[in-house]
Amino acid sequence: MIYYDHEQVMKAFKIYSKLSVDGYVEKDELRLYLADDVIRGLVDQFAKEVACTIFVAGDYIYMIPISISSIFHVSNDSIKREYLPSKALNADIYLMYVTIIILFGEFYDGYQSINPTRDFISMDDWLMNVNERIFSLKEYDIDTLKELEKEYEYNWLTILDKWDPLDDLKESAKKQDARTASRLSILNNTKKFLEEQELIKDIGNNEIELTEKAKTIVQRYYMEYEFNRGILDFMYQLEDMH
Repeated sequence: MIYYDHEQVMKAFKIYSKLSVDGYVEKDELRLYLADDVIRGLVDQFAKEVACTIFVAGDYIYMIPISISSIFHVSNDSIKREYLPSKALNADIYLMYVTIIILFGEFYDGYQSINPTRDFISMDDWLMNVNERIFSLKEYDIDTLKELEKEYEYNWLTILDKWDPLDDLKESAKKQDARTASRLSILNNTKKFLEEQELIKDIGNNEIELTEKAKTIVQRYYMEYEFNRGILDFMYQLEDMH
């Protein structure tokens, strides 16, 4: 058994507390975490106890939840309240997650590459690719989709039913609220969520790029089969599953 003195524990807890407030701290402020193996090990243990992980990306050190059981996990209710239209259901969150999978996949060649293969993407290209992936579900009959839902624990029929009736852009020439139901508005809501989570950056000209935080998360977690439950394979290799 390893024993730690009181000073080590308090230093480690102070670092953990800083990370828990905003989810990230500049590396220069946490030099002790980077330099001291004992302190770093303690901080990592604290994070593990609340189902989080800590990693360095760019100029920052991040702490992110890796399980929905974590107290730091963004709840479905808060996502609905802050990013989705009123009366949104969990299915709307699943749709948001699918659009995120597709967005990240466009940067990683359908998750075939461990490094990004592009620097940025336009909102129009993101929309085009979401259309392509979701509408490929139409190639399956309902019974097959129901079986796939059991296999992947994902309600593909509901996602298709929600996306299909929507217009790509504005429903009419009248001024549209940011939460009006359209495919583009869904992507804009998702974009807002990703920006506030510091996973993407708006670089102007209707284009976005991934942050270093996002790149680290994709490489460490999204591409792990146990983490994504094979959903990436399904979304990007539909033609091989007929």
